Amino acid sequence: MELRRALETRRMTRDFIEDAVPLALIDDLVGLASRSPSAGKTQGWSLLVLTDSSRGEFWDLSLPADRRPTFAWPGLLRAPVVALSFADPGAYVARYAEPDKAHTGLGEGVERWGAPYWTIDASMATMALLLAAHDAGLGALFFAVFNSTEEIRRHFGVPDELQLLGAVALGWPNEASGQRRGVSSARPRRTAADTIHHNHW
Repeated sequence: MELRRALETRRMTRDFIEDAVPLALIDDLVGLASRSPSAGKTQGWSLLVLTDSSRGEFWDLSLPADRRPTFAWPGLLRAPVVALSFADPGAYVARYAEPDKAHTGLGEGVERWGAPYWTIDASMATMALLLAAHDAGLGALFFAVFNSTEEIRRHFGVPDELQLLGAVALGWPNEASGQRRGVSSARPRRTAADTIHHNHW
């Protein structure tokens, strides 16, 4: 799929079938996404990929059974893969303390950074993963993890210093469902003219 077509047709998928996604395909998609820009080539992006019973444990923690009858997108729970996306601030501090970057002063601590490049880089990689999944014929949904985050971290042994950006559900879309669209889908997209400020604000 050419890039223009991928950008024009990518949508968030909220209804999946339960067919497994081959682990080799996941590895390939993550390898592609890892080619995203990275400050100092730090590459401080990590994914916790949950499949099978681990995926069920994630949903038990983040969306307990008593809340599911009113959940708007039950087909989301059929996604065979849930990948939690993390950024590593410490990796950037360590990288910029190395001899070729030490002159920047950014190796002295996260407070020296004017922008959190760990978040920026991991976000770009996550977006690349969504596009790569779409190119492969998969559906994908990026969603926030607001509930039980500390319990999820403890349960899966996530290091405290990693920043959780959110989760990506991956799987084969349920094409027959006529899935319910997100509540924001009717909002118009901004045009280039809405976005660009030529030469001054």
